[in-house]
Amino acid sequence: MPALSPHLDFTDDQIGMHKKDPEKRVFVNRNMRLEKIKFFGFDMDYTLAIYKSPDLECMAFDLIIERMISIGYPEHLRTFKYNPIFPVRGLWFDYLYGNLLKVDGFGNILVGMHGFTPLTPQEIEELYPNKFLHLTDKRVYVLNTLFNLPETYLVACLVDYFDNSPDYTLSADKSGVKSGDVVMSYRSIFQDIRNAVDWVHFDSDMKRTIVNNLDKYVEKDSRAVQLLEQLRLNDRKTFLLTNSDYWYTNELMKYLVGPNWTEYFDITVVDASKPKWFAEGTVFREVDTNTGALKIGIHAGPLKRGVVYSGGSCDAFRRLVKARGKDVLYIGDHIFGDVLRSKKARGWKTFLVVPELDHELTVWTDRRPLFEQLRELDTLMANIYRNLDGNTRDKPKIDDILKNIKGVTHEMDQEYGVMGSLFRSGSRTTFFASQVERYADLYASSCYNLVHYPNFYFFRAPMTLMPHESTVDHSSIMHQRPEVALKKQDSVGQQVRGWTRMMSKSTTFCHEEDEEDQDGPSSNSDNEPAEQRHKRERSHSEESSESLNQTDVLVPNPSYVDID
Repeated sequence: MPALSPHLDFTDDQIGMHKKDPEKRVFVNRNMRLEKIKFFGFDMDYTLAIYKSPDLECMAFDLIIERMISIGYPEHLRTFKYNPIFPVRGLWFDYLYGNLLKVDGFGNILVGMHGFTPLTPQEIEELYPNKFLHLTDKRVYVLNTLFNLPETYLVACLVDYFDNSPDYTLSADKSGVKSGDVVMSYRSIFQDIRNAVDWVHFDSDMKRTIVNNLDKYVEKDSRAVQLLEQLRLNDRKTFLLTNSDYWYTNELMKYLVGPNWTEYFDITVVDASKPKWFAEGTVFREVDTNTGALKIGIHAGPLKRGVVYSGGSCDAFRRLVKARGKDVLYIGDHIFGDVLRSKKARGWKTFLVVPELDHELTVWTDRRPLFEQLRELDTLMANIYRNLDGNTRDKPKIDDILKNIKGVTHEMDQEYGVMGSLFRSGSRTTFFASQVERYADLYASSCYNLVHYPNFYFFRAPMTLMPHESTVDHSSIMHQRPEVALKKQDSVGQQVRGWTRMMSKSTTFCHEEDEEDQDGPSSNSDNEPAEQRHKRERSHSEESSESLNQTDVLVPNPSYVDID
């Protein structure tokens, strides 16, 4: 291997200085060369249009309350006021017991809340054997989106209200409350909330209220035009793919970019109905931008700049623009509707927008002593066990250390909010974090952070270490015990390099560095005929849809993915 140039001989401190400010950074799960991306796709809600928090959540919460009262819930609900320090995305709502659960990527319960009452470890063990809950749509609803935050808080409000109301008593099986002959299960309460939320987003004046008060509810980021112009000047194709209708999209995009906003996109698609758009989809129809109505007939010709289309499907899009999966980077905020489906179904590159990241990083940097304290406690416990082996009979006392670890973990969680961090609880990462790692190639607090990178930038993921790598220092020495017959396996690097030279003069293929430089045939999802693929996918879906939902995320109503 050739020696590094002298100017690349940095110290650790110097390397740290070359990192961008945290609020401007794009974080990397999988390598990506921007110069290889031909199509940049954008969602609108919470992506190009960042809503102001908690203003939007407060307004949505109040509208949901009014809808709940209109269908028969007590007037007392008007006393509830949205509190942004309580909810966090990614919680599971347990239909059976009415609990909000924070879980890790395997379904192990990290934190539980019944109304506003935290569940003790003993209560969690009683309700959930092994502190584990299997992910199935018959039992769990995943509150994964930013639009779920108001209903997350309302669920807690209503469970707390009915549990503590003198007019109601807890049912014998703990699945709800009753008053005389009237029984209200937690499932039915949650379903009423879900119906109210859908009504607010589809039938209320919420969107008109936002449009009439854009300064109050929508961030106007000066980098919007800068990013879109930057992409256009570098000969990149851009498209807008949103579930919002044309009227609402037009009003927000005029505010963000200007009256000629469609000129910034090679293709504009509204009423997309994601995630359905990535599967069977619908037909493309052209929108009359003067009236907002759909023109008659199905659009079958090329997709043109400045024209707005409604509906469509990924198959038709790919066919009309000649876009292969690896050529497309889609940027959105919805872990299921935008990122998971575009990645799994079509092989698109993905960029997840996580607005909460700024808050997460603020706590991460400002509360550094807490994280260091937790690390010190872990080190202290390791030192206690350091010289003990299988012959040791005296059990060390670690109760105080465990108590301190729980205390520090709880204090760390409180710095983020009542339900803790979006990404972790103490040293364990959450279900949401596992989805981000698995399906988002890139993620950042804003899509506009891309303006801080050149269009040929190589996003390189940090090395992922397994425990045997992260906990064993490179300076450690492997000792050979004489009574063990097996020989210690030394490095065979020199032998392998010699063997490789006999095989080829070129370096062996390295997936992470050269993946995008391969010019071989595209994936089956690009070349396979649509009808044949749909038949195969339907067959596979029928066999494994339950398994898919249990290992990924639960499928929300396709019509309710964004605000639209």
